[in-house]
Amino acid sequence: MTSSKLSFQDMRTLGLAALGGALEFYDFVIFVFFTKTLSTLFFPADMPAWLAQLQVYGIFASGYVARPIGGVIMAHFGDLLGRKKMFTLSVLLMALPTLCIGLLPTYAQLGLLAPILLLILRVVQGIAIGGEVPAAWVFVAEHVPQNRVGFACASLTSGLTLGILLGSLMGTTIYTQLSPEAVLSYGWRIAFLVGGAFGIFAVWLRGWLKETPVFEAMKERKELNRDIPLKTVLQKHRRSVVLSMLITWMLTAAILVIILMTPTLIQSQFQISAADAFRGNNWASFALVLGCLAGGVSADKIGYAKALFFGSIILLIANYALYIDLTKGAENFILLYTIAGFTVGVVGIVPSVMVAAFPPVIRFSGLSFSYNISYAIFGAITPPFISYLSSHFGGLAPAHYVALATTVTIVISIILLRSRSNSLYNV
Repeated sequence: MTSSKLSFQDMRTLGLAALGGALEFYDFVIFVFFTKTLSTLFFPADMPAWLAQLQVYGIFASGYVARPIGGVIMAHFGDLLGRKKMFTLSVLLMALPTLCIGLLPTYAQLGLLAPILLLILRVVQGIAIGGEVPAAWVFVAEHVPQNRVGFACASLTSGLTLGILLGSLMGTTIYTQLSPEAVLSYGWRIAFLVGGAFGIFAVWLRGWLKETPVFEAMKERKELNRDIPLKTVLQKHRRSVVLSMLITWMLTAAILVIILMTPTLIQSQFQISAADAFRGNNWASFALVLGCLAGGVSADKIGYAKALFFGSIILLIANYALYIDLTKGAENFILLYTIAGFTVGVVGIVPSVMVAAFPPVIRFSGLSFSYNISYAIFGAITPPFISYLSSHFGGLAPAHYVALATTVTIVISIILLRSRSNSLYNV
């Protein structure tokens, strides 16, 4: 691949991959936008509201805990059999449980079995997304010229964040157009049934994609790993694993807290109405789509480490600006939430660094293991940890947590900038 420009075929691949990723990620995140509704429907009526909501958050977190299972298994076969096969399987595994959640009987209809089934379906969703995201990054990175990997990975990440925007728009539409009674009766089901249809459409889209040139070349030269890929990763690439896990923490904190949890947190902590919370989230999610693309372009222009450093600094500032404004009355909430959403786009740089950290023969396994283990750990502990921090730091607790993870990434980017002999990181 000698050309440094993106061909029509490259752009077509990026577009199809991003659109499919958006539809699948909608399926994964729509759950969080209906946390309050699900806590009412899937637990006993006499259970305290805070406890029911906490248990739904636990079911939500189970999707993160299950991610490594799908990630490790799909990555193993992705390194041995091909990226495209796993890329298509993951979206099918997401569509089916999303559809089933939309048809699931509630606690009033099924009793204790209802939340158990909800938990099982959420775990399957976690397994699917665990294979989807790493597969998508590796897939697009291996389709484009080396000096466009930053944009390719960011465009895919932008597509995934578009899925968050779709989920937020769906939540806004249902909560504003239907009465509370209608939402509890059937409105929430619409979001999941539409998600199931999205997933089936995404499966069809994946059929238009071709296997990556990098994998085809390795296959032809008989360079595919004959050993267990993950074994090679853990034996020879531990530094890359640690690096990838730490920067994934920042990605997890920024996406989960600022984009996914903030609409629910601010309703209870700052008395922001549901309509205003979702309106702000719509703007923040839209800005995030653009921010990811900006992050990818900057990564290709100035290098991964510099882009990661400056992007993290800006995220740190915007994060505090948003939550300080909320504690003072939220006069500029929509504007600051939109700006914060754009700065979260620094997460679009993270996959480029991880792709560069592992050689092609074990790239899928290395990236998937690091990303999913980290996401499982931090994705699972973030909601309860923020609840704990809130008892000590009040309304600024979410900002402090994001700041901690972002500071770690700033330190890592400085280390990479000083390691100028390491051309992998484009510094």
